[in-house]
Amino acid sequence: MEHRRLGASGLMVPALSFGAGTFGGSGPLFGAWGSTGAQEARRLVDICLDAGITLFDTADVYSGGASEEVLGQAIKGRRDQVLISTKSGLPTGDGPQDWGTSRARLRRSVESALRRLGTDHIDLFQLHAFDAGTPIGEVVAALDDLVRAGKIRYLGVSNFAGWQLMKSLATADRDHRSRYVAHQVYYSLIGRDYEWELLPLGLDQGVGAVVWSPLGWGRLTGKIRRGTPLPAGSRLHTTADFGPPVDDEHVFRVVDVLDELSKETGRAVPQIAVNWLLQRPTVATVIIGARNEEQLRQNIGAAGWSLTADQIARLDAASDRTAPYPHFPYQRQEGFAKLNPGSLSHSR
Repeated sequence: MEHRRLGASGLMVPALSFGAGTFGGSGPLFGAWGSTGAQEARRLVDICLDAGITLFDTADVYSGGASEEVLGQAIKGRRDQVLISTKSGLPTGDGPQDWGTSRARLRRSVESALRRLGTDHIDLFQLHAFDAGTPIGEVVAALDDLVRAGKIRYLGVSNFAGWQLMKSLATADRDHRSRYVAHQVYYSLIGRDYEWELLPLGLDQGVGAVVWSPLGWGRLTGKIRRGTPLPAGSRLHTTADFGPPVDDEHVFRVVDVLDELSKETGRAVPQIAVNWLLQRPTVATVIIGARNEEQLRQNIGAAGWSLTADQIARLDAASDRTAPYPHFPYQRQEGFAKLNPGSLSHSR
């Protein structure tokens, strides 16, 4: 397994990481992802470690903390072999201290996560969402204190807008606090909005992408095609409204090319979709998930090989969409594009 530097940090992470959202799954969203118990989770961790996948991602909001608990049981006795990534910030209850990223909430969230995971430190701790009600200076100070206390090794965010991330980085620099080195983002062949602003920001500021939902919320599994009904077992029947918006025809255009490349390469459609992501700038690691051993082994097959330049270009063309203002002039007009050479979205 290839390892990559996480943003402008010293942390090396595997190109593929494992998402533990299926661990202990319950409720309308996470229950549809899967309900892996401790024994099966330990087997999946075994397979990951054998393949060189050492980073495991979870969050306090996943099944009310059950995901963290099951992951903690699955890695028991081999903490030194793994990297743990978890997140906090979204509501976990109805109380005034059960949501957000205030100093008090962050301290309590980290302590609770450490207890559930059965560890004394978190390798990568990410804010699950931007909290507009808490001053950024308070947030970066609280996180820096937790880093200095040895409870967190590296910091990141998830689902931030460009200005939110940039203001946070500037505040950390101004106050001489620990910087965010990771941004956990939605990025896929049918969701390339990341490229319009967040990718150039990541390149400029040394923030690596940790990609979630690389298969477009389950739409690039190879089971969804034009003219066919949604498979009976698809989790989209119950979770579609939780995920990113899509245009069906756009999905089908991308899947058509994925099918062509599957025949050319002998690789499964999901493997091709993930491999495309592994070639993109700023991408440090792509989170793969699995309900069972078979799915996991197939997803692991996305690494260790590369699409050709021609194959990447065909996927780029099929998945390309015109960016909104103020991005589209740099994408479509030569004069604007000359001012931003090398940017992925500006060179198409």
